[in-house]
Amino acid sequence: MDKHLCESMKKDKSLTTAPVPRLIRELTIPVSIGMFFNTMYNVVDTWYAGLISTDALAAMSLSLPVFFIIVSVGSGVSTGATALIGNALGAEKDGEAAMYAAQSLSFAVCISLFLTYAGIAMAPFLFRVLGATEEYLRICMEYMDMLFSGTVFFFMVYMLKGILNALGDTRTYRNFLIIGFFLNIGLDPWFIFGGWGLPPMGVSGIALATVTVQITGCVYLGREVYKCGLLSGKKLRDFLPNAAAFAEISRQGFPAGLNILTIALGVFIITWFVGRFGKEAVAAYGIGMRIEQIVLLPAIGLNTAVLTLVAQNYGAGLAERVHESLRKSFFYGAVISFLGSLAVFFSAEQMMKVFSDDPAVIDTGAVYLKIEALTLYAYVILFISVAALQGVKKPMFAVWIGIFRQILAPAAVFHLLTEVWPLGVKGIWWGIFVITWTAALIAFFHSRKIIGKVTKNG
Repeated sequence: MDKHLCESMKKDKSLTTAPVPRLIRELTIPVSIGMFFNTMYNVVDTWYAGLISTDALAAMSLSLPVFFIIVSVGSGVSTGATALIGNALGAEKDGEAAMYAAQSLSFAVCISLFLTYAGIAMAPFLFRVLGATEEYLRICMEYMDMLFSGTVFFFMVYMLKGILNALGDTRTYRNFLIIGFFLNIGLDPWFIFGGWGLPPMGVSGIALATVTVQITGCVYLGREVYKCGLLSGKKLRDFLPNAAAFAEISRQGFPAGLNILTIALGVFIITWFVGRFGKEAVAAYGIGMRIEQIVLLPAIGLNTAVLTLVAQNYGAGLAERVHESLRKSFFYGAVISFLGSLAVFFSAEQMMKVFSDDPAVIDTGAVYLKIEALTLYAYVILFISVAALQGVKKPMFAVWIGIFRQILAPAAVFHLLTEVWPLGVKGIWWGIFVITWTAALIAFFHSRKIIGKVTKNG
């Protein structure tokens, strides 16, 4: 290993020795800041889509569950890579960590090529199922075809982020998200409305701006990973697909990916039920989700911190530090989500008015946000519990709880609350509340049992 290592390679050793509360803050804050800019990135896209037309805004909302296919697989495999690399580093097996880092990049290329082809082929059918026809369908396809063409860049960014997270470096990805946000502010209006030699591209311009930002991220994150020294001395042959490494990455990554994919399917199901109440309801749901994502940013940061700390300390056999990481994360999450819930509940209408002046959209979205304000801590519990299980290489629970929370329960509960008890679109919002809290409690008690067992045996 190169003796001139970057700070993240030095820091990975402190993840098993430094005070846990300090490490949680050091890992969570950069992720939360970065994800704030990532969410604001999406907010900017949503705002510009609203300038184009209500159809464009609804098309982006309708595209979200389809785009989640890329997000779910990419984020899942990245999570698996983080767990494998982090476990190896915690056990001081630097060569094994480097091998998984190299193979994860190769894996990203292979799987992204498959998803590009499959996505372009299947997207029209999925949009028709969601109710898109004629001009509405054309706008959806215009947006998604451009995004699917950049799938390989999305995957490389995810994998490079996973490598850096395993090293305890969450700042570099934060920096990329900040850079990407400001770059997108400039690219969106240029690509949408044209100028400086470019024709107006409409909604496909929003997608092209996103792909351009991802290409920039590949260059920046790739340079930082190279500078770390983890891949120092690796030859081209080390990046050629290795069946055993691919199998282990799949075993750890695909359950996490399937969990996120169930979120995509869940959004698909919610959107299908919401779509029965009109395009205004779909637009309200899309805007509400963007706002909700902003409030949940610290929970996403805690999720990354828990995965990194649990993976390394479990690999090092430090059971008490694993448990301390969870206790502190649940406490921090409770405080943050309480403050977020107050903000969302009492300013729901004002938040909706930022993105739409349609009274139907504002009223429907405000009700959604007020009910979600009561659900926020359930998401925190769920995220932390699942991340902890992934950190001890027990990823399958995420799949089962995802299937329950996103597919089985919604199909039954939404039907009950909109058909048997005709509560209208409010029935969907209350259904989300009931289902999420049920899943969170199941995840909490199950993860506590499994973590206690494996750390005791380890």
